[in-house]
This record gives sequence, C-alpha cells and structure tokens, in this order.
Amino acid sequence: MGQHRRHRPRRSLLARAAVVTTALSVLTAAAVLAGSHGATSEATAARPPAPAFATAAPAAPELPAATGAASPAPAPATADAAGPSPAAPDPPAPTDATAAPSPVGTSPAATAPGTTAVAPATAEAATVGALFTGGVRPGNHFCTASVLHSSTGNLLLTAAHCLDDPAGVTFAPGYRDGRAPYGTWRVTAVHTTTGWSRDGDPDEDFAVLETAADASGHRVEEVVGANPLGTDEDFGTTVRLYGYPSGSEEPLLCTNVTGRHSAYQRVVDCPDYPGGTSGGPWISTTTGRVVGTIGGYQEGGDTPDTSYSAYFDHTVAALYAEALAAAGS
Repeated sequence: MGQHRRHRPRRSLLARAAVVTTALSVLTAAAVLAGSHGATSEATAARPPAPAFATAAPAAPELPAATGAASPAPAPATADAAGPSPAAPDPPAPTDATAAPSPVGTSPAATAPGTTAVAPATAEAATVGALFTGGVRPGNHFCTASVLHSSTGNLLLTAAHCLDDPAGVTFAPGYRDGRAPYGTWRVTAVHTTTGWSRDGDPDEDFAVLETAADASGHRVEEVVGANPLGTDEDFGTTVRLYGYPSGSEEPLLCTNVTGRHSAYQRVVDCPDYPGGTSGGPWISTTTGRVVGTIGGYQEGGDTPDTSYSAYFDHTVAALYAEALAAAGS
C-alpha cells in the first residue's frame, strides 16, 4: 500500500478480487452489446522492448498537438464551486477578493530542481485539479487529475488506482482553499486497461476519465485548456510534477529530471508528495506534454519524497484512443 494512496477512500465497496474481475467482465460485455461506455477499456497490447535511457522516440502521430496548455485559461468568474460562467473573449476579472487569481503565463516561475512549493496560479496549473467524493469542500478530495487534450474536450487523466467507479466523483480544476474558481465537472466514466482491471498491473496504473458538461453546457477543456498526451519520451525528461495532498487545500509543484526505475516505470525525486497526490501529471518542460501520472510502482511510492509513474507508450495511447471514441459516441 503506497504512501501516495494513504487516506484515499475506496471508490468501490468490493475488494479487487475474483468477484470483481468477473463482475467487470460481465459489465464490459454488457456495455459492448448495449453500445454504452464501459468502465473498463480493452486497451492492453504486447509490449516492445523498453527504449534505452538516453534515446527519445518521437511522439505517437495520432496524438493531438501540444496546444492545450499554451493559451492562458480564462479568469475565474466567481469564487463559487458552481459551474463557470459562459466563456467570453475577454472575461472580466473576478470581483470577489477571495477568488483565485487569474492564471499568468503558461508555465510556473522557475524554482530550484527538486524543490517542492505551492504551485502558482498559472494557465498550466489551472488544468490540474482535485477529485472529490460528493461536495467540493475542504478535506473532501482524495486524488489528483488533469485535463487531457482531446477533440471531445471532456477527458481527464489520473491514476487507475484512484478510482474504479465514477459514481459521485467530481473534478474541480484549479481548486484552492476550499473553492473551485473555474467550476466543477461530474465524472461519468472510467477507462482503464485490462492489464490493470484484471491483474492490477502497476505498469498500467493510469486511467482516462470522461466528464459531463457543466451546468452552462461548457466542457472542461473549453474553460481551462488541457495538456496533450506524450508517449515514448526519454526517461531522462525534465518534468513539472503537480499534486494535491489530502491534508492540504493547495496544489504542490516540483520540477526535476526523471529517471528509469525499471523497464516501464519512471521515477523522480520531489519532496513532500504524500497521500492525495496520486494521479498528478508529469508535464514535460520541453514539449508541454503529459508523460506520466503519479502511480505505478507502490501506487506512487512508499515515501513522500520519491514518486513513480508507469511509462507512457503505445498502451496508454491505445487507452486514450478508446476513451476518445467512447466520449465522442
């Protein structure tokens, strides 16, 4: 039981045992027959040899261009946790002095490598948020997620061990101090690989979530932007690591170079990433693509100072494609 997973409420009352596997198989088959969005995607493929440490492979051609987080997110309309106001070319500044500040620039201010601090309110930080069970209120979040760029504009990325049931789960991007400045989005479906759903494979500890439009009809990417998916990137990539500790109401940020823990696991040293940070994105400082998410080995790590991520290759790309097809149907 990894440190990053501690104090995380289970998303299901059933243990991850044979009965769950059987139930998931039945549900998956029923979903196919009914044409609905199943909770488990069949996206696992045979893995090729892992890339060498110093060799960077090009991003998969079918993935979207790195445009999502390059444009600043619109200023929050209010400090309420309700849905955001309709988008406008030049939205007014918030009138509530307690509202989160408008995002400034596309990347956070530079900090010393391996140093953890509260993430500044940038456009990139606005794409990262906390997952809640029930109402959006202090102490009620359990994992981290980020908006994943897509043509449907409604996909999130998190760790597979964070949840297996979307019921009652809400995403609040840019969450700070008990407030959701950009609104909230209800999670409607969870997509994981069969390697995870059947075997709990730590090399496939990632999930793509679908969300419903907010009360104003806006999709989450329309409001805060998104981070494109990056695959087959060098293990020695410098990333910005975000996460919401379960005992804090602000996101953390650390920048450092990742390493290779095993054939399909990245590792990075960033202090003070405890329970709740699972699912936090690893965003390449070079490409702006998300190349990992806190999870994988020991469900993210047994100590708060070292974090892990499953390596993103064709398996996560296939899962993304299946989730995208389901979200657009």
